[in-house]
Amino acid sequence: MARENDSTVTEFVLEGLTDRPELQLPLFFFFLGIYGVTAMGNLGMLLLITFNSKLQAPKYFFLGNMTFLDLNLSAIDLFYSSVITPKLMENFVWEQNVISYPGYMTQLFFFCFFATAECYMLTAMAYDRYVAICSPLLYNVTMSPKVCSVLVTGVYIMASIGAVPYTISMIMLFFCEDNVIHHYFCDILPLLKLSCSITYINELLVVLVGGFNVLATIMAIIISYAFILCNILQIPSAEGKSKAFSTCGSHLTAVGVSYGSIIFMYFKPSSSSNMAQEKVASVFYTTVIPMLNL
Repeated sequence: MARENDSTVTEFVLEGLTDRPELQLPLFFFFLGIYGVTAMGNLGMLLLITFNSKLQAPKYFFLGNMTFLDLNLSAIDLFYSSVITPKLMENFVWEQNVISYPGYMTQLFFFCFFATAECYMLTAMAYDRYVAICSPLLYNVTMSPKVCSVLVTGVYIMASIGAVPYTISMIMLFFCEDNVIHHYFCDILPLLKLSCSITYINELLVVLVGGFNVLATIMAIIISYAFILCNILQIPSAEGKSKAFSTCGSHLTAVGVSYGSIIFMYFKPSSSSNMAQEKVASVFYTTVIPMLNL
């Protein structure tokens, strides 16, 4: 969106997930349930880890930071699922879900920030699994509180580096008459379709910045799990192998759903674009993934 005083558009209308009236109420309660489970479950886990001295081990430190991404605990009470889900539920209640220019840019920034942070936190947790399985005797030394703090700080630094260029480039765009966003939240690609400006730089940023974040994190995760798999195969007992695999199960599920949805949304050919499919895919990485991290 361009600077507000240079653009004829000062607010946007979010089209929503569906326009079928009979689905509005059931979907409202469905997403309300998901959001309630996500918020209360992650908040409970975070409080348990924070105030239980027995759960101060490094792996719980990372688990606490992962849930921290999904909670409404920041200065403006918006974290990942909390950035998206409340506005999504408004689509099922109000006849027209309007969001202002500053509101759109704010949601876009925090969405990009926490989506990027999620990728890097999944990578940090993959390294944590690698150390726990491949070097268990050195775990407490390798994953010391200082190392964990450095890794988490790096996660948020990379998230900031990822979110700022997107937001600035979108602010520099100009918009004319059409203000209907064919989506249920403030994403990059639906907004680019409404711009009167040349969007080449914005599209290039999606490929370069987004591509780097996805490729760097997924390669680190793959390398970590390659070493983990080699180590598990050397475990003689079936029970030991099963225990090692169960340690990684939920993390691998989150990785698969998260990266699968992101790649489908942002890195497929534009000729194969289908808004209905994109909305379904985005539901996974904006609402399902935070719940899977419980």
